[in-house]
Amino acid sequence: MNEVLVDSSRPLADRVFSRLQDDIVRGVIAPGSKVSETDLAGRYGVSRGPLREAIRRLESRKLLEREVHVGTRVASLSFDDLIEIYHVREALEGLAAGLAARLMTAEEVAGLTELLGQHEQQQDLRHDTAYFQREGDLDFHYRIIQGSHNRTLIRMLIGELYHLVRMYRYQFSTVANRPQKALHEHRRIVEAIEARDAEMAELLMRRHISRARENIEQQAQQRSPQ
Repeated sequence: MNEVLVDSSRPLADRVFSRLQDDIVRGVIAPGSKVSETDLAGRYGVSRGPLREAIRRLESRKLLEREVHVGTRVASLSFDDLIEIYHVREALEGLAAGLAARLMTAEEVAGLTELLGQHEQQQDLRHDTAYFQREGDLDFHYRIIQGSHNRTLIRMLIGELYHLVRMYRYQFSTVANRPQKALHEHRRIVEAIEARDAEMAELLMRRHISRARENIEQQAQQRSPQ
């Protein structure tokens, strides 16, 4: 059994939820694939009760979708929808980074530096194979958005699509050289925020998300039939 499920410091339903969410975000359970309670109960070695609660919570986060006469599937975005979202992210997260440079407290900026130090210790990132960020305060982009101290931006960027976009962010990061490049781009954004250079922070965040979008477009082109 996975160590997340063995850990008895949290309720079983919370542990099942965390493991299932991580498996979806990491692509172990692929976007668009059908999931069944029976299969998941067998996979994780748990009963239906905590599993159903985990599924309900993931539906509220838009990571699972229940379809009449079909069942439950992992949510997915079309390529066009995903690219549209990245264009919006580029503009709005750029704005958030600029505001963060003006408004983040010294403690919040120090927290960003500490967070990237934690990310650096990840084995996948060290090997340049993936860059996995857990949700909320463990997510660099989430911290920047919160650091904007702008309630409208926070509502727009950490709303119903946050978890779904996080899934695609991870799955498209698993390409040669991208994880280390992304970490370097994060470091430069933090440097601009620390220097209180709002214009540079916005520019660097926009470039960062633009490069991520270009990476998605390139991978999609490579995967499409010739």
